[in-house]
Amino acid sequence: MELLSYTFFLLFLISGESVCANAQDRRTKILTHHHHTYGGFRPTKLFVFGDSYVDTGNNPMALASSWKAPYGVTFPGKPAGRFSDGRVLTDYVARFMGIKSPLPYKFLRYGPGKLRYGLNFAYGGTGVFDTHNMLPNVTAQIGLLQRLIKARVYTKRDLKASLALVAVSGNDYTAYGSNNGTRKGLPAFITSVVNQIAIDLKKIHEMGIRRVLVNTLQPVGCLPIQTVYSSYKQCNETENSSARYHNQLLQEVVTTLNNNTKDSSFIILDTFSAFNTVLNTKAILTGKPKLSLRPCCEAARSDAKCGSLDKNGKELYTVCKEPKSMFFWDDVHPTQAGWRAVYLALRSSLNRINA
Repeated sequence: MELLSYTFFLLFLISGESVCANAQDRRTKILTHHHHTYGGFRPTKLFVFGDSYVDTGNNPMALASSWKAPYGVTFPGKPAGRFSDGRVLTDYVARFMGIKSPLPYKFLRYGPGKLRYGLNFAYGGTGVFDTHNMLPNVTAQIGLLQRLIKARVYTKRDLKASLALVAVSGNDYTAYGSNNGTRKGLPAFITSVVNQIAIDLKKIHEMGIRRVLVNTLQPVGCLPIQTVYSSYKQCNETENSSARYHNQLLQEVVTTLNNNTKDSSFIILDTFSAFNTVLNTKAILTGKPKLSLRPCCEAARSDAKCGSLDKNGKELYTVCKEPKSMFFWDDVHPTQAGWRAVYLALRSSLNRINA
């Protein structure tokens, strides 16, 4: 099928929104919560930049499916701007830090007192470059924090006690496809995306934030938007190999950044390995040998998606009985249970924050 001949192109955006560590001791890290102890650095604020894997409510209510039923059905019990049935990666990183999940930036005017935990600047559907959705890309999101620093909302002392989380999960590649980008030109474009990530990471650190987390690209060929073509039976390995190339380049630029700073300021969250660990490890969510690649919230027809209604208000999607037994919520996003399992697989990476 011609649509599949482009790497990444269909993965994340059907309507302008979206996304859109190895676990050495799987049993310990995935099946149990451990109380963690902090070392020399204990961040008290979290600043979040990126896309729908970390957005907790910045996307416009009128446009985003994240503000429509059945999103949020598990937590907080109604749609609240998260692209999941419940919590997303941001919430679990905040939990690891022992703080509340930071307020979405768009609610800034409603509660200055809530700024004590940092702020979430992420917008679903964005990337490091523009992705045709008129929302702030990562560079612009960083600019929003710079403005608050100039306005003295946050001090140098605040930033020194802060952690940044940066999620770039593939929307740039979707935009590349819609711009008629060629497969031949894709490796060079991947290089440009990763180079821009490096620029953004450096900019965040230069603002005074001591530790900066950045995710690897998840195994995009395992997302339901890809596995639907095999009746959700198998991942698209062509897509996954391109994700590996992105991740290899990311590892190289992060190593360079760390070599140029006094301490290891930049930490990779290996979501590629964490997703694979969860998808391939027995009994993490269900006790079954392998998790389903099918989404919990599934469109009833090809021109619909999770949350779609027809002109009479009838639901054009179905929702599984137990989201907690499924890894994927919709075409591209994990369930709360999926994110929790990924988080537990990432604990070894997260422990490096406190070094």
